[in-house]
Amino acid sequence: MEILAIVPGIIAAIVTFRKSPQYAFLNVYLPVFLLLPDYYRWTVPGIPKVTFNQGAILPIAFAFLMREGHKWKFSLGDVLVFGLVAWNGLSEYVNAGYKEAQNLTFDNISWILLPYVLAKGMIEPSGLRVPFAKRYVFLLFLVAVTAVYEFKFAVVPYKPFFDRLFPWQGTGWVTTFRYGFARIAGPYGHAILAGIMLVSGFRIHRWLEWSGHWEKSFRHFPKLRLSKGMIIRLGLIAGMVMTFARGPWIGGVLAAVVTAIGRAKDRKKALLVVLGLLLFVGGPAMFYLLSYASVSRQEAKTVSQESAAYRKELMDRYVEIALEKSILGWGRNTWPKILGMPSIDNYYLLLALMHGVVAVGFLVSIILVMSVRLFLHSMRQPPPVLRGSTLGFTLLGIYLAIGFSIATVFMGDQVIPMFYLITGWSEGYLLSGRESAGSAPAAVASSKPFSFRRILK
Repeated sequence: MEILAIVPGIIAAIVTFRKSPQYAFLNVYLPVFLLLPDYYRWTVPGIPKVTFNQGAILPIAFAFLMREGHKWKFSLGDVLVFGLVAWNGLSEYVNAGYKEAQNLTFDNISWILLPYVLAKGMIEPSGLRVPFAKRYVFLLFLVAVTAVYEFKFAVVPYKPFFDRLFPWQGTGWVTTFRYGFARIAGPYGHAILAGIMLVSGFRIHRWLEWSGHWEKSFRHFPKLRLSKGMIIRLGLIAGMVMTFARGPWIGGVLAAVVTAIGRAKDRKKALLVVLGLLLFVGGPAMFYLLSYASVSRQEAKTVSQESAAYRKELMDRYVEIALEKSILGWGRNTWPKILGMPSIDNYYLLLALMHGVVAVGFLVSIILVMSVRLFLHSMRQPPPVLRGSTLGFTLLGIYLAIGFSIATVFMGDQVIPMFYLITGWSEGYLLSGRESAGSAPAAVASSKPFSFRRILK
């Protein structure tokens, strides 16, 4: 039954052909990407293993590139994203051979390159800023609502069903506990990954609220006392709380602080206040955290301190191994593992072990370059009539949240394509020069069939 993993791809191809790539992107790819687990695959000897969201994105991307690829504008973001994908493939080929390089390259294309390409080429150019944001947020709201079952019973409600269809593939993903409570993971495998996803959704939701893009009530529940925006906000907050993921929580606070600059009437003064807080609060807090983690795991007094000590020990012991093959790394599955420390809870370190410091340089460059560009662009914009409706600060906040969070956990499953969707959206946003959201063009909602003949003539 593993062949069911390609069903979303078949549906995406049909919808793309009958409607448009943009329509399929919103109505097929996003629901598949955000609602279905990405650790189940169709396994066929000789070809890369395909997940639900990988199958869904391929026909959409093919049709989009055939139809609108000639309009592509190369930019700095392309160099960094394409460079990371190419370097990872080269590293894997050198370390593990052609077959493993083929599998990794397929994952990188479908999880990194294509989400970036579609987000950059569709969201802003096709006027999908608001439709994309609303669909993205509402789907994450559904995840948070259904995760109440997991929080109560410590079981992802749809996992037993998929485990039967994909035997043994989901056994490694189990519900973890903290403070005596089950930590929700939803379709994202781990609570920390779910936390990162929900933080990104919360920040986009707040931008939608501040920009006045939400309707007053749900279409089918018009008599609810709370507004639609408030209900979604509370649902996302509840979801973030139920993850009990400290890294994403702190990342979310950093994102909120940055976003506050965009809501201030005097942004320069707000920036000075934020810098002051970082200096007088962040400095002592960092010193305390280092002191807190500077004990052995055996000497730790709490589970939280033991977790912090483990992460520090990772750096102390694995950095030396990473530097032994600093250029191309050791390979995705062939890096040396220290007994008792099989989990690398720091994606920067893990990426260095797998593909070398050059790959880390590409990733860090994406985060820093995009953050700086978004910051400079947003600071130059005049204060909007609706406070907080400047999209740049929201995207910048998401980068800070992700950048901090992946220092506490690996970057896996849906977090990877989410990061590159945000990167493609940011690149398209910066290139567009538009601050206000436009209306979706007819091409998005049109039912005119997609024509290959027109493209290939």
